[in-house]
Amino acid sequence: MPAPIKNNVSAFLHPFSHMPTLAESGPVVIDHGRGIYVFDEQGRKYLEGNSGLWNVVLGFDNPALVAAAREAYAKLPAYHAFFGRVARAGLDLAQRLVDMAPMPADRVFFANSGSEANDSVVKMLWLMAEAEGQPQRKTILTRWNSYHGTTVMTASLTGKAYNQAFGLPLAQVKYVMNPHHWREGRPGESELEFSARCAADLEARITELGADTIAGFFAEPVMGAGGVVPPPEGYFQAIQPVLRRHGIPLVADEVICGFGRTGERWGSITYGMTPDIVVASKVITAGFFPMGAVILSPEITARVEAASAKYDEFPHGFTTGAHPVGCAIAMAVLDQIEQGGILKHIQAVSPLFQRRLKALADHPMVGEARGIGLMGALEIVADKPTKQAFPGQWDVSEKIAGVALKHGLIVRPLGSAVVLAPPFIITEAEIDELFSILERTLDEVHASVMKLAA
Repeated sequence: MPAPIKNNVSAFLHPFSHMPTLAESGPVVIDHGRGIYVFDEQGRKYLEGNSGLWNVVLGFDNPALVAAAREAYAKLPAYHAFFGRVARAGLDLAQRLVDMAPMPADRVFFANSGSEANDSVVKMLWLMAEAEGQPQRKTILTRWNSYHGTTVMTASLTGKAYNQAFGLPLAQVKYVMNPHHWREGRPGESELEFSARCAADLEARITELGADTIAGFFAEPVMGAGGVVPPPEGYFQAIQPVLRRHGIPLVADEVICGFGRTGERWGSITYGMTPDIVVASKVITAGFFPMGAVILSPEITARVEAASAKYDEFPHGFTTGAHPVGCAIAMAVLDQIEQGGILKHIQAVSPLFQRRLKALADHPMVGEARGIGLMGALEIVADKPTKQAFPGQWDVSEKIAGVALKHGLIVRPLGSAVVLAPPFIITEAEIDELFSILERTLDEVHASVMKLAA
C-alpha cells in the first residue's frame, strides 16, 4: 500500500472508507487522470476498475466534456429552475431524456444526485397519495441488499444493516426478498422457481401491509452496491403483474445501470421492466458534474400536477437542480454514448469482459462470478460447496483491494464481494490488463489466507 501522506489528512472525514486501512496507510491522493487511468501525487498509475464510483465512464480527461463545461461556464455559469425560469440547456436535456426513456414518458425533474432524485420520488408518491384522499398510502417497498442512497429516506430504502447505525429504516419503509439466487435460492431451486417465490413473497407482503397503504416499489435492474447482483431469470416478469394488480407504481433506480452499463441504454430494457418512474444519475454527466434526474410516465405526471394544483406550484426543488453547466455536460455525454459509438463499443467489448470474469469462477476463493455488460462481481468464499465466507476479521475483500492497488488496479470491496465496473471506453487490451492484475492479486491473497487458516 502507498505510504500515508502526512499533510492535511487529519482534516478530512472519508465517506465509506475502511478505517483500519486508512489508519495504517493513509489515503491515496489522486492527482490527475488520463483515459481509464488515474495517477496519485507520487506519479503511480492505477487502472480505475470501478469508473470512480460507477460514473466516470468516458475517461478522466475527456476533451469534449471539458470543452462543453468551459463553453457553458462562459455563457451562463449558474442559474436555478424555480419560479418558471430555467436555462435552455435544462429544457433540451429534459426533452432528450423523455425521448430516450425506457417507457412512455413526458416530464423530467432534476436533482443533484441519485440520492436526491430517489428522495424526490418518495415525496412525489406521498404528494399524490395525500391529494387523492389516501393519506394512509405512505409505505414504500424495497428489497433487502438494495442500495438507493444516503439521505435519511434513501438510506432507509437501502436494505443494508449498516443503516441501523442511524436508527434507520424509517417506519414507512418495508422490505421484501433479496433476489440473489446464488445466495438465497433453495437447493435444487431453478432461477424461474426462485423468481416465482420472490413474487409470492411480494404478494404476501402486500397482503400483510394492505395494498391501500403502499405508495410505491423501488428496484434497481441490477443491484449495484449490493454486489452487482443481476436479477434471476423471469424476475421482473413475475413481480410486475403483482404490482400492477395492486396499483403500486414501479420505480426503476437506474442510477448505476442507466445509459449503457448493462449493454443496453437502460437496465430496464435489458430485463424487461416497464417502470412508472425512472431515476438516473452518475453516467448522465460521466462524473463531470453532480446531477440526478427523475423521469415520469404521463400517468404519474398527470397525478403529480393534479396534486400540485392545491398549492399553485410543485412544492419541491433544489437550488442547483437543472444547473446549466451540468445540463450542457450531460448533453455532450449523451452525444458520445448515443451518436459517438460508445454504446456500440460497450456491446463489442462486454463479451470479453464477461468471459474473463466468469473464468475466475474456477479460482479456489471465488464462489460466484456474476455480471452483465461492463459490470461484474466475484463472491469471495472460504468454502465453495457451503458458500461459507471467510471470517470477517480477516478482511479478505479489503486485502484483495489493497493488493490490487499495489499492482496498479482499483477494485471495490463490497462485503464478501469484489466489484468491477470499468469505464465504457475500456479496450479489449485494457480488459486483459485488468484481469491479469486481478488474477495475480487473487493468487497472492489466496496464498496469504491459506497461511492464516493453517
